Amino acid sequence: MPSSNNPILESRERQHDRRRSFLAFFSIAFGIYALVNTYIFVRLAQGVPDGCWFHPAFLPLFLFISLSYIAGQFLEHRSSTFVSSVLTWIGSFWLGAITWFLPIFLIIDLLKLVLGLFSLQYFQGTEVTQMTTSLITLVVFVAMVLGFLNARNIRVKPLSIKIDKPMAPLRIAAISDMHMGSLIGRGRVKQMVRKINSIKPDLVLMIGDQVDGNPHPVMQLDLGSELKKIESKYGVFAITGNHEYIGNAEISCAYLEAHGITMIRDSVVEVAGVYIVGREDRAAKQFAHMERKSLEELVAPLDKTKPMILLDHTPFHLEEAEQNGVDLQLSGHTHHAQIWPWSYITKRVYEVSWGYKLKGKTHVYVSCGSGTWGPPIRIGNTPEIMSIDLEFSKQLKL
Repeated sequence: MPSSNNPILESRERQHDRRRSFLAFFSIAFGIYALVNTYIFVRLAQGVPDGCWFHPAFLPLFLFISLSYIAGQFLEHRSSTFVSSVLTWIGSFWLGAITWFLPIFLIIDLLKLVLGLFSLQYFQGTEVTQMTTSLITLVVFVAMVLGFLNARNIRVKPLSIKIDKPMAPLRIAAISDMHMGSLIGRGRVKQMVRKINSIKPDLVLMIGDQVDGNPHPVMQLDLGSELKKIESKYGVFAITGNHEYIGNAEISCAYLEAHGITMIRDSVVEVAGVYIVGREDRAAKQFAHMERKSLEELVAPLDKTKPMILLDHTPFHLEEAEQNGVDLQLSGHTHHAQIWPWSYITKRVYEVSWGYKLKGKTHVYVSCGSGTWGPPIRIGNTPEIMSIDLEFSKQLKL
């Protein structure tokens, strides 16, 4: 019997395709990661004197640190334990250090190359290399500590948006990229819930990446019990992000639903006279071989005289919201690169990497997120939860 007529075989084929997509993604990512670490190892090793007591231990220590995140994530997929958490924490800080070591060493080597081509003299020698490497390491260490402290200080971002439609005023608490898991545990989730409740929202919107991939740490830590403490007049609504699909979107969504969060997956709900349009994340195609509905298809049957809020995790093709009469689009995903100076890249990739933009009559806000992925560090941006006051051309009473 063809697999298309057999739900069991079709499900197995989909699981097989999902594993194959993940392996392809992991292989490419690991290859790049290995090359970057090899380069950084060579440059750091130049700063370790041959006769130093630390010299014999440098290679095994570097291998341990650089492989910690991968090992921690591998163990976590089997079972979240103290060992997997420790390895993940060590490895996540190393991921942050890489984001500064790599550009600094590349700039120095490029500068040396240019000076060498023009036969210009510059300070060189073993002692200079060792001193420079030590100074760079100290700068990176201080930056990581300050970035860690910044990442734990979530701010409430006030926004006031006026929509030219009749409706009662509405206060929304919007949060993106929570990344709940081993690194964003109970303490951080409690902090986020307190911030949300301090806004006293009529409505709470979650804009994807609530779960940091693997949902098992979230369930094991019982983080859902904290989410149930969110106070909202009209409820809590969420969409999927790419990390739900990198993990297991169906398990993650079922868990969130079981803890008081309504998932909007390529569908529309009407709340307090406002349409909330929730799109599946683009990663559904890559990791689950699912085609998401077009925005035009989702909004076609709606009454365009009513306000429309679009939740779309990844802020690509913002013109679609404008063309389809969306009043407010909320997105996340970018993290504004999370660690400067990589935000220069996200500014090139996305029309809005972080912040507000008005496209025609469509208001767009892209959040840099409240949590972190990989490095528990933020440099050059501030983690946020949005407090959005929607004002309308004509005030109605609900």
